[in-house]
Amino acid sequence: MPSLFKAGDVMIGGIFPVFNKQEDSSASFVKEPDKVKCAGFDLRAFRWTQVMMFAIDEINKDSSLLPNVSLGYRILDSCASPTNTLRAALTLVSSPEEIEPTAPCLPTISALIAESGSSQSLAVAGTLGPFRVPMVSYFSTCACLSDKGKYPTFFRTIPSDYHQAKALAALVKHFGWTWIGAIQSDNDYGRNGVQAFTEEVQKLGVCIAFVGTVLRTYPSSKILDVVDMIKQSTVQVILSFVPEGDLYPLMREVVRQNITHIQWIASEAWITAARPSTPEIYSSFGGAIGFVVRKMAIPKLRHFLMGISPYTDRKAAFVRDFWEKMVGCRPLSTGEPSVSERSSKTCTGAETLVDSQDLFFNVTQLRVSYNVYKAVYAVAHALHHLIFCKKEREGTMTPCVNLSQIQPNEVSDQLKTVHFINQFGEAVFFDENGDPPTLYDVINWQLRAGQVQHVTVGQFGLAANQAYELSIQEDSIVWRTGKLIPVAVCSQICPVGTRKAQIKGKSVCCFDCIPCADGTIANATGAADCSPCPQEYWSTDGRDQCILKTVEFLSYHEPMGIALTMVSLLGACLSFATMLVFIHYKDTPVVKASNSELSSLLLFSLFLCFLCPLTFIGRPTAWTCMLRHTAFGVTFALCISCMLGKTIVVVTAFRATLPGNSMAGKFGPSQQRIIVCSCTVVQIFICVLWLNLNPPYRDFRYSHRKIVLECNTGSETAFYAVLGYIGILAGICLVLAFLARKLPDNFNEAKFITFSMLIFCAVWITFIPAYVSSPGKFTVAVEIFAILSSAFGLLICIFAPKCYILFIKPEKNTKKHVMGRN
Repeated sequence: MPSLFKAGDVMIGGIFPVFNKQEDSSASFVKEPDKVKCAGFDLRAFRWTQVMMFAIDEINKDSSLLPNVSLGYRILDSCASPTNTLRAALTLVSSPEEIEPTAPCLPTISALIAESGSSQSLAVAGTLGPFRVPMVSYFSTCACLSDKGKYPTFFRTIPSDYHQAKALAALVKHFGWTWIGAIQSDNDYGRNGVQAFTEEVQKLGVCIAFVGTVLRTYPSSKILDVVDMIKQSTVQVILSFVPEGDLYPLMREVVRQNITHIQWIASEAWITAARPSTPEIYSSFGGAIGFVVRKMAIPKLRHFLMGISPYTDRKAAFVRDFWEKMVGCRPLSTGEPSVSERSSKTCTGAETLVDSQDLFFNVTQLRVSYNVYKAVYAVAHALHHLIFCKKEREGTMTPCVNLSQIQPNEVSDQLKTVHFINQFGEAVFFDENGDPPTLYDVINWQLRAGQVQHVTVGQFGLAANQAYELSIQEDSIVWRTGKLIPVAVCSQICPVGTRKAQIKGKSVCCFDCIPCADGTIANATGAADCSPCPQEYWSTDGRDQCILKTVEFLSYHEPMGIALTMVSLLGACLSFATMLVFIHYKDTPVVKASNSELSSLLLFSLFLCFLCPLTFIGRPTAWTCMLRHTAFGVTFALCISCMLGKTIVVVTAFRATLPGNSMAGKFGPSQQRIIVCSCTVVQIFICVLWLNLNPPYRDFRYSHRKIVLECNTGSETAFYAVLGYIGILAGICLVLAFLARKLPDNFNEAKFITFSMLIFCAVWITFIPAYVSSPGKFTVAVEIFAILSSAFGLLICIFAPKCYILFIKPEKNTKKHVMGRN
């Protein structure tokens, strides 16, 4: 295999993807190694080889690091293929091949600097691990390589994708993107990277719309399928977790089809790669943002790179390809030119790199190259600690290990504990997983002076408290949309007062916004559910906050309360006025004929009945709740008892005119009082039992928008017992009055009693269904209306005819007229 070689006391191997494509993928490196041909010279990877050579030369010149011990190297090409990488690794760790016939026998390699691709590193680490050969990677980021059980001797100077996945997830969260696509390479790097990223963003509620897969060896039809997937999707942001070589075919096709609306998120594998960083690719990928390891400048490296020449060592591998790439011609050859060389322009020998402005010679922003540099120095420090174990006297270090007896596993053990501060002030060490400290730069693709620039716009890393921190200068970012941050959502965030409603058959990030139901709110945007208001609260019309419910009761200040109060007081005044009239006209025939004692008691009871509604109006209290129903029951029982007494008096009075009937003498004033008192006492007894066993109480009844403050009857049975008793008295009174309605006399009171009882019964029969069906304070209003209606019915029907005679027809206020005599 072509190699870059330098002999030394201790040998270090290196594997780099100098060529990034295998021309004949069907050739087997085991059966037909000579047929394995690689193409696609990669300037960036070639610079990595030069950095390794430079670092080793620098170490060999350093008197404080490995003094009197020379490091050598042998560097091979992997062709960016896991199989070729394994072939190169086995070549390096096997017995050394003869470099020159006269060359001395060289030791096997003590450590291996490899490889850039995670799949390549997995193949090598899995093979060399059992042999305890240490391997330090500079660009393999797959989190799977941190498994020390499988890869005990694997180390790296680039952070794991475990951390990059967290960084990318933090970036997505920072900009509020919830609906994105993903592109992965069909290898361990891409699959593991996208899987780790997906696990992280799903914790944040981010959805992956699709995952496309690409590879540099894929036919164009598969690349077109991924492009169609991008075009058909509604995503505006796509993560590409793909190495540069695998992504480049997709990039060309995206540019060709003029897809320019996508904001790309890049993994560290391509965000700073030179090949895609052209104005042509920028037309579709401009504004890409991603993470990459911190950059560093190695000033002395430029002079070393300028010294590369195919004429210095004509046998040096890869240099002729580098020269042709940089100068544009094939260097002069002493042997017979190959077919490819015959078709290329031949150099004159006067070409030089001194004035070259190519990015290859820019050593101020080294990232992966710096990782190679650190890897070489980490191995050198591990060897130093292994070889020089003690000081004999000040300033002198003596080896305590025979260089020819150094075993790779000893170097691996030293790498686990290596810790030093390099010449740039950076601490170099590996954690228990073989990973370096986590620190990334946030890179943004920007076009400046016609050139694509990789501009640092932020940082990400582990803080002292072991928490991840992301800082971004948003004003410095150039997006695909200019200065506006792209919007990446499947559905717009739900406003306050609404909740998410999942759309059947679609991702959880695709939803409709449904208004919250009555009594529930969503006071933050993007609410998954609406929160119910506490019992005393209700939602506003906007469903964004809870407000105290209105406490509802029949008050004295509202129109209905004022009206009922006025009617109630009017009835009480009329009753009292009528009582005064009857007292004034107590000696007249009309008043005498109507039984003035019972009439006065009836008017007094009606006066109390008209005052009863006042206990129903206003804020209910424990006392008013007990008073209103008992007062109503007792006063109406007294009123109907008086009516019953008057009815019995009328009936007995006219029955007494029949021969041999002595009933009138047996039903005098004393018996009338007994009837009134006994009937009233029964109602009082019922009310006392009610108050003692289960009295009425103040109750809060919660409805949608209000709290109804009402009096609960306590016992429905007792309440209807009170009403039922009044109904029984009214019913007896009605029957007796009806039987006496045709008795002779101009002033037959039975007719008026019958009519008043009919009104009373009609009112209270219709009251029950109206009472049950009326909501809130209207329940109280219905009860007040029934009380006032029945009271006015009794007052008007019984006393209006008498007042009419007293005031309008006084000529009829005679005994003859009352007795019905002409």
